[in-house]
Amino acid sequence: MRRIIFIIIVSGLFLTIFNSDIFGIPAFARKHKLSCKTCHDPYPRLKPFGEEFAGDGFTIKDKKQLRYFTKTGDDKLSLLRSLPIAVRMDNFLTYNRSNQNITDLSLPYNIKLLSGGSLAKNISYYFYFFFSERGKIVGIEDAFIMFNDIFKTGISLSVGQFQISDPLFKRELRLTYEDYHIYKTRPGLSGLNLTYDRGIMLNYTFEKGGPDVVLEILNGTGIDEADNFKNFDNDKYKNIFFRISQGLGDKLRIGASGYFGKEKPGKITNDMWMLGGDLTLSLFPVEINVQYMKRCDKNPFLTNVNPAEINTSGGFAELIYTFGGVDSRLYGVALFNWVDSDLNIHDYKSAAIHLDYLIQRNIRLVLEANYIFKGPYGEHIRLLAGLIAAF
Repeated sequence: MRRIIFIIIVSGLFLTIFNSDIFGIPAFARKHKLSCKTCHDPYPRLKPFGEEFAGDGFTIKDKKQLRYFTKTGDDKLSLLRSLPIAVRMDNFLTYNRSNQNITDLSLPYNIKLLSGGSLAKNISYYFYFFFSERGKIVGIEDAFIMFNDIFKTGISLSVGQFQISDPLFKRELRLTYEDYHIYKTRPGLSGLNLTYDRGIMLNYTFEKGGPDVVLEILNGTGIDEADNFKNFDNDKYKNIFFRISQGLGDKLRIGASGYFGKEKPGKITNDMWMLGGDLTLSLFPVEINVQYMKRCDKNPFLTNVNPAEINTSGGFAELIYTFGGVDSRLYGVALFNWVDSDLNIHDYKSAAIHLDYLIQRNIRLVLEANYIFKGPYGEHIRLLAGLIAAF
């Protein structure tokens, strides 16, 4: 019955999309009548203008939102004329060479339904729903409401669920199939890492070239479903993440971050802290991103019998090259990952070479070769070709 109800809802939603004039191109590009390259280089990677656009609640400064809201005669009511919707579909052909040579048609690998926009002055929303991720219906991951310039203080507030690491390097915006592994690492039985969680995010940028400051207050339990008491958090603690970053001229930005938290899913507590540094160097046509994190778990196995402190460190270095100037259709990425833990099962080291060719601004042809030197499945090579479309 649940599957039947879900199919009916999804079918109805798609009928709505097919019968509206928002179908066919990404929602933001359609709304503002701009090319995807205005914000992306290439999509989903954001240019500085795209970062500013997202930070301003998906609005363009000093541009009136003509015919965006429905006129109801009530100036205290803001209703969108149409719901901004976009779809992203990822398709891959992969080849894994290890003990067994396996060729796989991952068609499709992901299908996302995305929506976002302005709800009122200085209030916006964003979410996406995974129709399919590796063959499963996942549900909602990113989902938040953002308030800009609260009481004209310059502070922005986001409430909902998001990736803790978003103020660092956004996993959802990377070009490579290969992930940023240090953000995902969870030693022992710990449920804490830098991926999705529910909470509050505060952002503030000091004037006159001052630093950017981000503070997150988190449940520390990920985005699993609520318990029998309708609670998402399974302990009394709230965790804290912060980042401060400073631009040094137009080309270089450096940052420092920290995560301090506790988890107590039962009777035993694990105290955890992470400290890190990051760097972005932009020398067109080259961009270099570097991340380092150091983590310490006091009792990640959640036991009162010989509790062991586990230390983990790691990071990544990423180089993005734009071929052919500002109007390029060809991009290259080199990504190196490493994780070194007292628990050898979490050790990881890999190198990836990636090429992107834009058939259209919203259709990417990708090629990638990954060599995993060390990982949970041993040493192996992964080759893939893919077609990624956003519409």
